[in-house]
Amino acid sequence: MRSTGANSGSVSRSPAVLTDFDDTAAVENVAELLLTRFGDPTWHDVRSRFRAGELTLNDYQEITFRNIQADRATMQAYVKEHAHLRPYFKELQGYCADHGIPLAIVSQGLDFYIEALLDKEGVSRVPVHAVNTHFTGQGITYEYRYARPGQERLGNSKGLVVEGYKDKGHQVIYVGDGMSDFEAATKADLLFAHRVLAEECQRRQIPYRPFKDFQDVLSALQELSQDGYVDGHGPSHEGHAPTGPLAYPGKGEDEEP
Repeated sequence: MRSTGANSGSVSRSPAVLTDFDDTAAVENVAELLLTRFGDPTWHDVRSRFRAGELTLNDYQEITFRNIQADRATMQAYVKEHAHLRPYFKELQGYCADHGIPLAIVSQGLDFYIEALLDKEGVSRVPVHAVNTHFTGQGITYEYRYARPGQERLGNSKGLVVEGYKDKGHQVIYVGDGMSDFEAATKADLLFAHRVLAEECQRRQIPYRPFKDFQDVLSALQELSQDGYVDGHGPSHEGHAPTGPLAYPGKGEDEEP
């Protein structure tokens, strides 16, 4: 496999799979699904301010969810009825469990709706690194357990979570779709990207594999089990090309929406 800078690593390290949740592990953006159903109509204006750079992501979430009157159980029931995991996530979870490979959700979203969908799909044992919420009589409170010291205002850092898995001796396969995934993407050993993240990787010439569903990731893990390790983006020995294409700027690969 060829590796790129921070994406290189020792051949002895075992893989770990980390994936974003909204629009990635979940087909839908579940946060927006809940805001559309239960939120104040002004949440669209708050989102526009966030996209313009006037608010941090945690500011955006705390402001928009502040006006929701529905309780935790009501929102979790709605998630279970209307949200779906992306195809082959359960198959990936089963493969990882059978082979002792860590699989976890890494999200700047809220734990209660992530856990609801995982529970619905029978994969509630998958660890969730997200914003921890507590429902009280005065509303929702938020805990950012994965914020970088001194940068708590920015909320959780997905890159910090990736670093934690690498410090434990894993090489990280990361799956994401947006700019909130970019820091993690630059630290991963193998990157699957779609949507905005894929466009940004193209722009910055960061190698990645296009992501459609988790069969792509499962195939990569099966490939790596044959080679015996993860090290960048494909086998290191000559004459053995990786299964599935890598996207490089200028190569013209199709990107999934």
